Amino acid sequence: MATRKKSTRKKTSRPKYGKAAGKRVESAMKKRKKGTLRSGKGGKGGKVKSRKQAIAIGLSEARKKGAKVPSKRKSSSKRK
Repeated sequence: MATRKKSTRKKTSRPKYGKAAGKRVESAMKKRKKGTLRSGKGGKGGKVKSRKQAIAIGLSEARKKGAKVPSKRKSSSKRK
């Protein structure tokens, strides 16, 4: 009975996010710290205080500009 060896070679992983996406997130974080980042359509919502929300806004802007960003995950409540 011949046993097969599993390859121990690690898959080479490429970065999930592009440079442009990182720059968008960075600028969103700076705007949040400065107090000028706002949420909602056209920046008409409230002031953003959450770090996570600032990152989400930066990634959203990057997606709109066509940067390399993975698509949004579907929320678990919508999946069946």
